[in-house]
Amino acid sequence: MKTINTVYDQVDAKITNWMARFSIVILRVSVGFIFLWFGLLKFCPYMSMEQDLAVRTIGLVSLGMVPSNVAIFMAASCECFVGIGLITGKFMRLILILLVAHMFCTLIPLVMFHQEMFTIFPYVPTLKGQYILKNIILISVGLVLGATVRGGILVAEPALISQTQKRIVPKNTNMMPAEAIP
Repeated sequence: MKTINTVYDQVDAKITNWMARFSIVILRVSVGFIFLWFGLLKFCPYMSMEQDLAVRTIGLVSLGMVPSNVAIFMAASCECFVGIGLITGKFMRLILILLVAHMFCTLIPLVMFHQEMFTIFPYVPTLKGQYILKNIILISVGLVLGATVRGGILVAEPALISQTQKRIVPKNTNMMPAEAIP
């Protein structure tokens, strides 16, 4: 008869292996839907909570050379393009560059409009500030997804990595090339 610990370990291993196999795809597609959704909202006047902020930020950065209707169209198009790319998994290098660049640009209001982003600068963000600060997580998502563009994967069993390292990485080195992970 199996002990509770054995059953737990078997179930845990199956769940962990499932997560290692599918979590990157789930992360990519779910973030893609969020980008597409928020991008589509920007095409509809006054539907996006940060539409005005995006227009003002682009206006400030472009020194007023980009009209507001063009600015919001650019932001909406970029978000929709990133969303569709993430959902489909096509052109991932380009999509991830756009994602990270766009997210860094969305952080600009934290500095340029800090009076609107914080009730007490820099400790207590307003709702708009919190909305923008969450983009740091999306930058991290872009980095994680970027690690998989050349075939990188999550591995649930560290023993697999150890076996692969022994086969590929020469002795007397602490370095592990990207090709070492199956």
